[in-house]
Amino acid sequence: MALKPHIFVSRPLPAAVERYLREHCQTSIWNGSEKLSRERFFSEIQNAEGLLTSSGSIDAVLFDHAPKLKIVSNISVGYNNFDLDEMKRRGIMGTHTPGVLDDSVADLIMSLMLSAARRVPELDRLVRDGGWLKGADDALFGVDVHHAKLGIIGMGRIGEALAKRAKFGFDMQISYHNRRRNPEVESRFDAAYASVDQLLAESDFVVVMTPLTPETEGMIGAAQFAKMKRSAIFINASRGKVIDEAALIEALRSGTIRAAGLDVFEQEPIGQDNPLVKLPNTVLLPHIGSATTRTRADMAMLAAENLVAGVYGKVPPNLVPELR
Repeated sequence: MALKPHIFVSRPLPAAVERYLREHCQTSIWNGSEKLSRERFFSEIQNAEGLLTSSGSIDAVLFDHAPKLKIVSNISVGYNNFDLDEMKRRGIMGTHTPGVLDDSVADLIMSLMLSAARRVPELDRLVRDGGWLKGADDALFGVDVHHAKLGIIGMGRIGEALAKRAKFGFDMQISYHNRRRNPEVESRFDAAYASVDQLLAESDFVVVMTPLTPETEGMIGAAQFAKMKRSAIFINASRGKVIDEAALIEALRSGTIRAAGLDVFEQEPIGQDNPLVKLPNTVLLPHIGSATTRTRADMAMLAAENLVAGVYGKVPPNLVPELR
């Protein structure tokens, strides 16, 4: 009987996913509470045909330590940690987990919009600190989300899930910018296609949902914030490096824009010396867009299915587009 292919998993998994992998593969899993060291990682992957991970650079250095590697499966919709050119050169497959997290991330984006608009974290602190001394005068006022104008930069699956919530839940007017127009989105949500500049100038809420690529890195900076309404609220739940964080901090300090809701940052975890932490007009989350128990379990299972297909010589269902 042929030996099962050997795989390494660099993080703990839900029990059902671990069982699935052990049924199909010789499986080594890092379940340590401490951080997996680079040396231990390289030792673990030297005989691996498959790697299941959710972070870390997937590059030539790694491949040199894993000569048998056939596939790397990311437990993530993003894959900016992949060196795609090197993977192509070596014939190594790379997969991700699109689709299963769309609704959870869209829910979180709506919560960022609502929290920033109604100043929920700020006013929660006010109450806890004993600062609520009288009725809700205008010093505590926020702004409405319903019937406001929402601009979405990056109309992928998550953008569509957000547009659905915004249109049918909050009667928002939607505009969007994308590499390609999407007539179905325009029809379903009465959404208007716009240039980035037009979207920035007209929107009450600007949500960035683009992948991180050389073209999108730093795409929102001082010039873009200057085009936005002073009453506008900026939301980023894609990747931190899509925006110029220093420019955002200045825009928030100076009143160029009203507020921001962020789930991602240039450096993660964010440091306590980052000025964003001290600004009252921010809502900050620890990169938890897909972090619900069910969604993370579904993502892990999809990543496992991708991996098993690849190590058995099949085409995985979720190869990243650049490697198809």
